Amino acid sequence: MSFHHSDGWHDVVVMTPQRFEDGLDALLAVRDQRTVLLNLSRMDPELAQRTADFVSGGVHALDGHQQRVGESVLLFAPASIRLDWLSSADQSPDPDPSHP
Repeated sequence: MSFHHSDGWHDVVVMTPQRFEDGLDALLAVRDQRTVLLNLSRMDPELAQRTADFVSGGVHALDGHQQRVGESVLLFAPASIRLDWLSSADQSPDPDPSHP
């Protein structure tokens, strides 16, 4: 997979892999200073977990950042990108569903 640099803007790449090997493209994109939104919803849950672990480990080795965005969606960013998360009672789900 080929990634091209744009002038003055940070690129965000959205990927929906269907094979474990496609996780390498996500890792290479982060290495090339792109943020990756990785949607694993089209993969078997076991393969999705394996792929997430692989990309996560590689991004960690690159000193990058990661954040779970949804049940099957992860965000990976290079170290040069700061991730800011806004949270409030209206914007984020309660981590404990039994808590009122």
